[in-house]
Amino acid sequence: MDSRPRIGALFAYDWDEIGLDRQRTRCRLDRAGFDLFSFPSNARLVGFDLGRFAAAQARRGRRRRWAGVVSNHEQFGALAAALVAERLGLPGTAPDAVLACQHKLHARAVLQRVAPEANLRFAALDADYGDDVPDGLRYPLYVKPVKAAFSVLAREVAHRDELHAHTRFSRRELWVIRRLVEPFERICRERLPEAGSAHRMLLEEPVPKAVPQFNLDGGVFDGQAHALGVVDAIMYPGTQAFMRWELPSRLPAEVQARALDVARRFLAAVGFRHGFFNMEFFHDPGTDRLTVIEFNPRMAAQFSDLYLRVLGLDPHAMAVALALGEDPAALPRAEPSAGAAASFVYRALSPGDVPTMPSAIKALAWRRAWPDGMLFCFPKQGHALERDFKWLGSHRYGIVHLGARDARELRERCRDASAMLGWPLPYAQSPTAPAAGWEAPPLVVPVPAK
Repeated sequence: MDSRPRIGALFAYDWDEIGLDRQRTRCRLDRAGFDLFSFPSNARLVGFDLGRFAAAQARRGRRRRWAGVVSNHEQFGALAAALVAERLGLPGTAPDAVLACQHKLHARAVLQRVAPEANLRFAALDADYGDDVPDGLRYPLYVKPVKAAFSVLAREVAHRDELHAHTRFSRRELWVIRRLVEPFERICRERLPEAGSAHRMLLEEPVPKAVPQFNLDGGVFDGQAHALGVVDAIMYPGTQAFMRWELPSRLPAEVQARALDVARRFLAAVGFRHGFFNMEFFHDPGTDRLTVIEFNPRMAAQFSDLYLRVLGLDPHAMAVALALGEDPAALPRAEPSAGAAASFVYRALSPGDVPTMPSAIKALAWRRAWPDGMLFCFPKQGHALERDFKWLGSHRYGIVHLGARDARELRERCRDASAMLGWPLPYAQSPTAPAAGWEAPPLVVPVPAK
């Protein structure tokens, strides 16, 4: 008889599919959910009700004797997993804590109470979708939806006309927006009514594009939050579009410790006592100001293999441990396979720059040439492609993960891997120039050993 515990894996695609596959010797997985980025899977968005989905998975989990439930899906999965765990009495993040993190306006209000020094000035946009923009606002402003993922519809606006244009949506766009937000809205109205509606936009104090951005990843076990590490975000020059994420981090250890302190105060305030978290933040080296962008109540699955390569820590193994009620700090650390690793994002900044996707034969040849690499292709066309440029300001058509002995070799490997795909190199500098700052040793706040 198979003695491995059975775990529900909700909305597990791309990095989660790979990361959870690494755990197959430790647990059995029952999968559920759909992929928002592929057709026909995403057709299930029509009529999707998150409460009914969670109830159905709870019945399935009771019938199949789940020992845990896990999801790192921001739009629906994290909240669904929390609801299922609550119904089944399994270890998990409290649903109200997930709601408090994902409702960006409510999260700003909580942060203002517990860590105002790390907050940005903010206010709700007092207008429904399609309404006139109110007078009296001071520009520039950063505007984004109260509930969204992947920086959808988030951008800086310089004046009233620009804000007005940004908040005009076609019937097709409104249909998509409402079906992405309404599943969350129904649960939030019931469980966190003081947060108010998520069907609106949030205004924030803009941060200069040159200010570096970072990600603090960590977990909470038995009410105690610990950091896994920090991943650096590098943007396409002059934009808010991610070009790559890098590990090890160049952020000083003292700043990383401050970020963890802010995270601990916020997580305690929203009742987040169990599970993975990801805190996105800015740190201005000129002023030493640290400001929170947002809290995500789940693992940043895209970074999982980066941590495994460079630090020997497997966040997906740790997520399974948390789902089973086990201390992730007790897991053994693997031997690191790289001194540097990155998630490279290939992005078109205008419709005319979208390259050809590699054929199935070319993609197979690429994977054979780069057996340690990961390749993801995200082809889009028609309305979906148009929506990317309007909602995101760019189109992410591919991602590659690679590791190397050091930053210089990583850049060289990326150059050759990109050339094989026919894609431009995701570096702003010359590919022969050294990567500034990479020579420093890893500066991380590791999960403490048990």
